[in-house]
Amino acid sequence: MKKSHLCAIGLALVMFTGWICHAQAAIVDRILVIVNNTLITQSDFQNVFDPIKKRIEASLTGHEREKTIAEAREAILNRMIENILIDQEAAKMGIVVDDAEVRETIQNILSQRSLTMSDFEKILDQEGLTLEAYRKEIKDQILRSRIVRRELRSLIVVADDEIGEYYMKNRKDYGGQEAVRIRQIVMFFSGDADQDGKIRNEMGDVLRQLRAGESFDRIAIQFSQGPTAREGGDISYIPRGIMPPEIEQIAFSLTPGEISDIIESEQGLSIITVTDRRPGGSAMIESVREDIKEKIIEEKMAKKYDDWIADLRRKSVIVIRN
Repeated sequence: MKKSHLCAIGLALVMFTGWICHAQAAIVDRILVIVNNTLITQSDFQNVFDPIKKRIEASLTGHEREKTIAEAREAILNRMIENILIDQEAAKMGIVVDDAEVRETIQNILSQRSLTMSDFEKILDQEGLTLEAYRKEIKDQILRSRIVRRELRSLIVVADDEIGEYYMKNRKDYGGQEAVRIRQIVMFFSGDADQDGKIRNEMGDVLRQLRAGESFDRIAIQFSQGPTAREGGDISYIPRGIMPPEIEQIAFSLTPGEISDIIESEQGLSIITVTDRRPGGSAMIESVREDIKEKIIEEKMAKKYDDWIADLRRKSVIVIRN
């Protein structure tokens, strides 16, 4: 479920006092969307959208910039609507995520990235985010995962013949020479020194987001210029001898989940992460049965998710104000 990866954060309404600011408040906090009885205001939306818009404006120009901003605006608003629908379903089902669980998740992220809380807050500040907003995003992610699995997992059945068929179709993934499965974010040099300088800065910004715990597939979908960007940068299993030496050496030194530094080549800049390692030799189907079953479940859940969200939308009263 790559994830894409783009964010949705609900913040409190911004209140203004004094008659001088009253008219401005009415504009800033106008209602954009009503989802059943929950509101998305202009300020709710801008708090999520503005940091992303700034990154787009810094990296693109002209028609491409305006087109990307418009697409991002629509995607973020839809994601905010989806999050509210999921929150409402969670409330009906009595599903909660407590603060201790959120703190533990963030602490695990910091430990994996070897970051202190102070360093982490500086990274968030550079991205125009607050720790409180990040906590809300983590809480939303945990809640979303929990309710989606509860709602959809019970609907999915995996038959033995499906496991066998998957194994035969993907047998190369379960045997042969040593290989790594990687995701890649790539930005190509333009040949213009000023533009290439911007590319370096943007890739540095991407790496900071990843180090802060952002979803690799979501960032790849948003920023990568590679051919597999829409798949979250997934380029599947790559055996030794295929990748450029400067990338292969790093790829085979990473552990699953680890993120590389920025890798520079003549063509441009890359960041990679290893999602799985496949040792040399062959694996019998019985030894990989559960792994295959879980992959089939995830694929089926990804297909059902869109239908599930569409059904929630149909059952809800959603008013979008232009």
